Amino acid sequence: MSFEPRFSLASSRLSETRTDLWKVHSDALQRQAQGDDIIMMSVGDPDLRTIVRIIEHAVTSLYRGRTHYSPGMGELHLRQTIADIETRASGRLTSSDEIIIFPGATNAIFSVLTCLLDSDDELIVTEPAYVGYQGIFQAIGANIISVPANVDNGFTLDSDAIERVISSKTKVLLLNTPGNPAGNMIPADQLASLARLCLEKNIWLVCDEVYSMITFEQKHISARTAAKNLENIIVIDGLSKSHAMTGWRLGWAVAPVNVVEKLLNFTSATIFGCSQFIQDAAAFAMQNDGDYIQSITAKYKARRDYACERIRQINGLRCNKPQAGMFLMVDVSEISEDGQAFASSLLNEQGVSVLPGEGFGKITRNFVRLSLTHPTEDLQAAFDRIENFVNSNR
Repeated sequence: MSFEPRFSLASSRLSETRTDLWKVHSDALQRQAQGDDIIMMSVGDPDLRTIVRIIEHAVTSLYRGRTHYSPGMGELHLRQTIADIETRASGRLTSSDEIIIFPGATNAIFSVLTCLLDSDDELIVTEPAYVGYQGIFQAIGANIISVPANVDNGFTLDSDAIERVISSKTKVLLLNTPGNPAGNMIPADQLASLARLCLEKNIWLVCDEVYSMITFEQKHISARTAAKNLENIIVIDGLSKSHAMTGWRLGWAVAPVNVVEKLLNFTSATIFGCSQFIQDAAAFAMQNDGDYIQSITAKYKARRDYACERIRQINGLRCNKPQAGMFLMVDVSEISEDGQAFASSLLNEQGVSVLPGEGFGKITRNFVRLSLTHPTEDLQAAFDRIENFVNSNR
């Protein structure tokens, strides 16, 4: 008699995740490993290294013996650092008891949504949406209601459309501001209005704000700043993008104490705390990052400006200028049948890897996402190849 493997519904749903959305990126990685000259613009991993002072602080922490179990909520000095920053940013006193640490913002989002949603609940999310949400949604199994943004107006949100899809089963509205992939920022008055609507309808408002520190012409406004009442507001943030610390895996949630208590129960059963020395380095980074954040933002702004100008000069491509983040969404509808075909052909013909827009939602099927995680001289080479590709395919 042979063993017949049986798996959970969650694992079955996850196995249905569309791997073809990452096929161009996977093919590019394989070709690069084989020695091909590939320019990778398909993933949001900063080219900038974690600054030396943060690394040195982590090493010092290791030598001090900070290698033991950490409290489930996270180290107090890190939570207090985040609470102090939140207090200054929002103008509202924030306690360390409202902060809980996770191994990355993605894990924070998964943990928060797992604690809020059951399989028959509804979650509203706006399109385009971060491609990584898909796996989280499938693992949890809740019903997902997508509301398209206004593509022709810089991917702005339609609050009326959000209100129209609210039902008795709606439990969470998930917003991403600044947004990945479009770099759009939700204005303070719209955030305040949506927070008020969620409170009236007894809905949680969860805001993914991991690009909050990489903004250009205007400063980020958090949901915690815009909302009048914080009873139903949960904010997720992290250091991966802003401090070039993707591999360190450090994120957090700012939430009401009753939510943090539920999250602590969940994390105690799953991750059992985050690394002490990484939390030490994170606290140090946030206490000493003023000049660094200013520098990294200036670099991404220069890259954005260069990329947008190059797109403007290429006949057949269009883009909105993102307000934040490290990505650019490019409309390729005049050149190719969809973003997938464009990305595949671009890789095959010119050795440039970009991400098809369909992974972010149906409304971006004719788009591709370009990552600006390269120095300007590398971006120049990439856009030279893109221009050659477009000119040869018109």
